[in-house]
Amino acid sequence: MITSMILLFVVGYAFIALEHKTKIDKTPIALLMAGAIWTIFSLLGNDPQIEHDLIDQLGDTCEILVFLIGAMTIVDLIDSYGGFGIITDQITTRNKHKLLWLLSIITFFMSAALDNMTTTIIMVMLLRRLIADKHDRWIFAGVIVIAANCGGAWSPIGDVTTIMLWMRGNVTAANLVASLFLPCLVSVVIPTAIACRYVHNTNAEPVSADNLATGCPPGIGPRLRKFMLVVGILSLLFVPVFKSITGLPPYMGMMISLGVMWILSELIYYRKRSIRNLEESIQPRVAKVLKHIDMPTILFFLGILMAVGALQTGGVLTDMADWLDKNIHEPFTIAGSIGILSSVIDNVPLVAASMGMYPVVDSAAVAASVDPAFTQAFVQDGLFWHLLTYCAGVGGSLLIIGSAAGVVAMGLEKINFGWYLKHISLLALIGYLAGIVVIYIENLITPLL
Repeated sequence: MITSMILLFVVGYAFIALEHKTKIDKTPIALLMAGAIWTIFSLLGNDPQIEHDLIDQLGDTCEILVFLIGAMTIVDLIDSYGGFGIITDQITTRNKHKLLWLLSIITFFMSAALDNMTTTIIMVMLLRRLIADKHDRWIFAGVIVIAANCGGAWSPIGDVTTIMLWMRGNVTAANLVASLFLPCLVSVVIPTAIACRYVHNTNAEPVSADNLATGCPPGIGPRLRKFMLVVGILSLLFVPVFKSITGLPPYMGMMISLGVMWILSELIYYRKRSIRNLEESIQPRVAKVLKHIDMPTILFFLGILMAVGALQTGGVLTDMADWLDKNIHEPFTIAGSIGILSSVIDNVPLVAASMGMYPVVDSAAVAASVDPAFTQAFVQDGLFWHLLTYCAGVGGSLLIIGSAAGVVAMGLEKINFGWYLKHISLLALIGYLAGIVVIYIENLITPLL
């Protein structure tokens, strides 16, 4: 059974990777792959709890989908009011190299406050207003994916995995930031520097209004555009704050934010309509924006996450963790391997499996251990937990479907797997390894301080 499930996943993954060759869209492949793997598990697994397991996995997946739909809707609503035009108007440079550095750094810090998925959506929308050339825009989008994942790794609220480790006490916020900020910064600076060689050091051509997905409709002045931009960004920032205060899942905060933005946009619509007596004087309403949500990307998420959920339920990920524990008895190698795997398999179940395999130990357990140096890495804020946070987050950039940020960019910009593998994966790998080297050096220096 396990072999069949893994084989189906590999075959489905290959079709997704070769989408540009087979001409078959990745979304139906992901859905078919998920259905086939769960079917095999149901027929051959002899698991009386299969229906319960399926519902649990669907619930976990839908949390992400609801969050994604809410974030995409809010970002599209801001854009439909022309809010992002205010930001792009403040970017005076048109030089592509300067733009690449600017967007990379902005993404790096923004994803530490927002999650990397929401940040990627915002930055890709900005990118569409700055870069007209498709090839250059894909290079920029690839760097944005790397920067979003790197930025999310050093912040306790920047990624789902960092939230998991922080909320469960494996790491503390202050030590996480202190230990991982420099490695994460290095892992984005190096790829950005290399990516500058991929684009000409010339000025970007202006983007035609006809090429933009949305435009600012009549009746919306600068003050309203700025107001919707500020309220929209604050509504997105509200989500991690809500999570920290209440402990509820982030999608609940996103639902509240979307509800507020929806009511606000309706009030603005009817106020403008009554003043101008025009039925369609204000176009940007959530009901209209929802019609333009990228459903293929949503369904691709559903298929991929449900397929990975089947592997997790079937014990494949747990067996993998056991194998790493028995055959690789070294924190850097274990965490590094998990990082590589996170480019293929969603990092959330990988981190969850690792947390189950390696519980947080105390000083008494370290003293009683036959290998104190190894066990020391698993105390709170120990080397392994910081490595795991870094590797699982940054390693997702190695392939475009290895992270939520990559999948979102893939859907919004229609970037194919092969192109990303050829042009961006090596950059991400160089940055990933450079960051691990920085952590290694920090680990050598810290005891001497």
